[in-house]
Amino acid sequence: MSELKERLDNLRVLMQEPEFLEGKGLSNEVNIRIFCYDPSDEMKVRHFIEQIMTDRSMNCHLMEYNLYEVFLSICEDKRIAKIIPAMEEKKGKEFIRDQMSRIANNTAFVNKMKYEPHEAGDVVVITGVGDAFPFIRVHDLLNAMQPEFPDVPILVFYPGNYDGRDLQLFNRLKKNPYYRAFNVI
Repeated sequence: MSELKERLDNLRVLMQEPEFLEGKGLSNEVNIRIFCYDPSDEMKVRHFIEQIMTDRSMNCHLMEYNLYEVFLSICEDKRIAKIIPAMEEKKGKEFIRDQMSRIANNTAFVNKMKYEPHEAGDVVVITGVGDAFPFIRVHDLLNAMQPEFPDVPILVFYPGNYDGRDLQLFNRLKKNPYYRAFNVI
């Protein structure tokens, strides 16, 4: 059995345990967990996510938020999705990145993801981290999510490294500090 498959199988079990769902054992910290994986395993991880999202035997309620799909939804709401390519060609990538940081900011993402009421057994699953780069950065988004999801575990599927202090997307980009999450599995 491959190491990734074993880690994913262990994660499937962990996600359903009361300690995970209630955030026990985290020293009163927020219940944010990061599942890091090698970016070359992206398709295997996506397949796993598809499986758990449709698995009716799971003893929890998974709420998946693909950050790229959330980003596109924000752009659609602002009615700019179709004009972005022409704008990028005319004004350049830096202009688009600057404009998108104003429109599709952390608050816009959180507003798209929040829901009420939170119920016991809910788990917010964050996917599409690499696809949404550079428009949203996970370390900033998690800070913005904490007040809206204090009672719901957040599980981030992260194509890169997290050493308990710094996140490094794709195992290559500049590290970004984030101290509040926990490595899972």
